Amino acid sequence: MPQLNPAPWFTILLFSWVIFLTVIPPKMLKHLFISPPTALSTKDSKTQPWNWP
Repeated sequence: MPQLNPAPWFTILLFSWVIFLTVIPPKMLKHLFISPPTALSTKDSKTQPWNWP
């Protein structure tokens, strides 16, 4: 049964991951945000107690 022979499939898997890891990350790192993210304020917000009826 040829499907039990891992030799060709392992090399195909290995080369495909090498290609994905060398091609995709530079393309993702070139992506520019339209509006850069802003930092949230660090001060604590006051919570109002809620009166139960």
